[in-house]
Amino acid sequence: MDAPMVSSACAVEVQGLTKLYGQILAVDHISFQVRTGEFFGFLGPNGAGKTTTLRMLTGIITPNDGEARVMGYPAGSLAAKQVSGVMPELSNAYLDLTAWGNLMLMAELYRLPKAQAKDRAGSLLTSLGLGERQASLAGTFSMGMRKRLVLCMALLPDPQILFLDEPTSGLDVQSVRFMRAMLKHLKQEGKTIFLTTHNMEEAAGMCDRVAIINHGKIVALDTPDRLSITAGRICLVDVSFDTPVSAEMLAQLPGVSRLETAQAIEASDSLRAQAALAGVGRPGGMGGGSGQGRRQGPMAGGRGAPAGVGAPEAGQGPAPGRRARLGGPERAAPGVGEGGVPGMGAGSRSGVEMGEGTQSEPHRFRLYTEDTTLLVTTLVDFSRARALQMHILHIRPPSLEDAFVRLTEETSREP
Repeated sequence: MDAPMVSSACAVEVQGLTKLYGQILAVDHISFQVRTGEFFGFLGPNGAGKTTTLRMLTGIITPNDGEARVMGYPAGSLAAKQVSGVMPELSNAYLDLTAWGNLMLMAELYRLPKAQAKDRAGSLLTSLGLGERQASLAGTFSMGMRKRLVLCMALLPDPQILFLDEPTSGLDVQSVRFMRAMLKHLKQEGKTIFLTTHNMEEAAGMCDRVAIINHGKIVALDTPDRLSITAGRICLVDVSFDTPVSAEMLAQLPGVSRLETAQAIEASDSLRAQAALAGVGRPGGMGGGSGQGRRQGPMAGGRGAPAGVGAPEAGQGPAPGRRARLGGPERAAPGVGEGGVPGMGAGSRSGVEMGEGTQSEPHRFRLYTEDTTLLVTTLVDFSRARALQMHILHIRPPSLEDAFVRLTEETSREP
């Protein structure tokens, strides 16, 4: 086995990694490190280079230039594969084998002692809620069950690092909660986790740091909170009025960077809710194949988690009948309490109120701003001057999603 060549504090080290597909530069001389025991997110739009990078790190494809090391071993080497677990987006379990059969096949590929393999397989299947279905064919499993099975297969050889490609995409709410709880438990066990996902809420809530790749280049790497503050910058303010208001007039107010109408808000909220509930599914993946009993290469994996890991997490998903939160805590506008602003709109209740919209409102707008105090003050003056009754529905601080959109849009506009 090759000897590790990097510090034990570094699980992944990438230097100048490059991949060409003909004339297309899919990954453009990227460099980054992942710390041992870190939950690391690797984010980017479709076609940005995420999956290509992941394939190079796991040895499925070879780079044209640069180098990468996994737990100190050259990426793609036998030594690196023996300490890595890989969970592709699409199931690569053999559908004509039982759950138990798939795990025993993995044990043979990794030459695990038979008694040890059986003990681990039983523990993993029980921990991931598949104990009663271990004799069932994988082809009879739901998508969520197949993903749990693939995670069992990845964990069987007890890897030091897990590479996960969209592990929660396309899953129902309960399966998403189960998978996230399991991944958090694995991190607590000391596993290093390398995650690709399109779900910004998931990345913000689970990752210690995230890297954002666009057009094959790393455009940002930091903690989710720091990226939200430094790159996001934009706050969202949802407001509604009791009578029609010109969108063009609102867009010209000081402090307004961008404006959305009620119809655009509803479409945006619907997409956010879907992503928050179950992740955003998409075709493609690391090369796990179509799931029709074909495999793309060896996987690796670890010990079973204790019972109870699959318990739902507090605060996951909106309560029935309520709009999903728009990614972050709501907060009151500066200087505005629940009772409204005193002295506004003589003869009326109050000029500004806090509330929560539950249906589409024809006079509702979403305003984007880098200066919340200025915008709220301007809106108050605007409403007073026109005898309008304004409701500030909520104010959302910058999120990782805002930072992601801003960073990827900026690099897309570069010549």
